[in-house]
Amino acid sequence: MPLVFYNKPGLVAYVTCGDPDLATTREIVQAAIEASADVIELGVPFSDPVADGPVIQRASERALKNGTSLAEVLTLAAEIRQQAQSTGLIIFSYLNPILRMGMEKFCKVARAAGVDGALVTDLPVEEASEYLCAMHEHDLAPVFLAAPTSPDERLKRIAKASRGFVYAVSRTGVTGQRQQLAEDARKLVKRLRRVTKLPIAVGFGISNAEQFAEVGEFADAVVVGSAIVETIERNPGSEAAAVEAFVRRLTIDSRQLSTTAG
Repeated sequence: MPLVFYNKPGLVAYVTCGDPDLATTREIVQAAIEASADVIELGVPFSDPVADGPVIQRASERALKNGTSLAEVLTLAAEIRQQAQSTGLIIFSYLNPILRMGMEKFCKVARAAGVDGALVTDLPVEEASEYLCAMHEHDLAPVFLAAPTSPDERLKRIAKASRGFVYAVSRTGVTGQRQQLAEDARKLVKRLRRVTKLPIAVGFGISNAEQFAEVGEFADAVVVGSAIVETIERNPGSEAAAVEAFVRRLTIDSRQLSTTAG
């Protein structure tokens, strides 16, 4: 089942759980939902986040110092689900924490928590057969990353394995804000449209309303991560309010830009 994006473009908001602590993360997520986020990616902190840039790396370090675990992230997801029935919830993790918990147990607990799916950043689709079986058995949506460098045959495989939405990486490299979006993102979405009817969300490097509006012209949703995590980092003691203001500014300003352009 595809996830529902009520807004156009939809917003997928990423947070590193446990940064600065789990109680504040819950407040931040609720604030992002209030500000019209359609899907929340609950990031599981990891000691070696190779796909992430310095902003999310620092957030992971802070969360790990607090002892944040995958089990606690799933408990947090259940608490959020009680308050937000229609918001998509995705567990965003590296493979190791899931293997340590056990694939079957992870899927069972995630489903019971009301989680919709998971994105495992370092699990290639070619090696995901056990993961896909467990996810399907528990009615969870696997979300895979599609890169501009992926050949057409691999995009087909990613599209076939994905549920919920396909995450199109706007460029090669790690997460982090960029001043300009690569044209590669538009080309990648066009290629994905040929092989899937799932919503396509574009992420990596989107940090302002202009970029949000630009991506919204050709994608179904926009993923914003590092800009949100940096907002949290820069506003100690008022993280939730700062995130809500940032998300509202991002989405409202981008829609005004779209209307003006139209």
